Amino acid sequence: MTQSKTFLPKVAFDACALLGEGPRWHGAEHRLYWVDIAANTLHRFDPTTGMNETRLFHAPVGCFAFDAKGGLLLAMKDGFATLADWNADPVPFGDQIFADRPDIRFNDGRTDPQGRFWAGSVNMAKSAQDAALYRLDGDGTIKEIESGMLTCNGAAFSADGRRFYHSDTPTHAARAYDYDPDTGTLSGRCILHQFPLGEGRPDGGSVDEEGCYWTALFDGGRVVRLAPDGAILMEVALPVTRPTMIAFGEDDRRTAFVTTARSGLTEAQLTTQPLAGAIFSFRVDVPGLPEWPFARP
Repeated sequence: MTQSKTFLPKVAFDACALLGEGPRWHGAEHRLYWVDIAANTLHRFDPTTGMNETRLFHAPVGCFAFDAKGGLLLAMKDGFATLADWNADPVPFGDQIFADRPDIRFNDGRTDPQGRFWAGSVNMAKSAQDAALYRLDGDGTIKEIESGMLTCNGAAFSADGRRFYHSDTPTHAARAYDYDPDTGTLSGRCILHQFPLGEGRPDGGSVDEEGCYWTALFDGGRVVRLAPDGAILMEVALPVTRPTMIAFGEDDRRTAFVTTARSGLTEAQLTTQPLAGAIFSFRVDVPGLPEWPFARP
């Protein structure tokens, strides 16, 4: 297992994102897709040329998956939608389960190796613990898996698809589960790691080929690599306080990309964090896992 060492993050793209989130590497396009949830925008970034393309939507895109049929699956404010290609209009897919719930939207998600999409929601008003984790099957069926949360975040699967990770961010705890890939069910929930209060909350996460779970610590100014038993193996400090999500890209999947946020920071804080909202990158020793596509019949 790789042990701690020093990595030096650099600015991949000074995005000035309000709430940069959900980076996903598209190997065939050699592009990093990401969203700015607070700006209702989807982006694709070319790290070779520095070009960043933007799509504006009528509602927030909390997260997304690449679609095995081409295009994207979007998890939006009210429900899921498909996007046939970059220039297409979104088409609702499955029931729009949050259409009559103004405080709730989709937030973070990941596809499992079988092509099911797992997405968590967030109560934006923090008015109730009614956010939940959902599973979207290829036929459009949506199943609520676990509820009682404020901000469901950090969805990621192990390489063999038999372990699942996520967090309810305000609890400061990263959770782990056993996963049955045949039935699409979770069991054996445990706390992978309990982070101290006031030192950063686990946000978006990804798994590498050694089975370690990386998580971005919102208001913690760093990303952390956790061993399968929850021990901290590595911490990478960033020059901003609000990293939101880490994912891996480039041809060898050994470049970590970290999205960040500037929303909610005061003018004084932004003065000391001029790169808040940027996308950072650094090289790692162990490749991250590829992104599995969403599978539809």
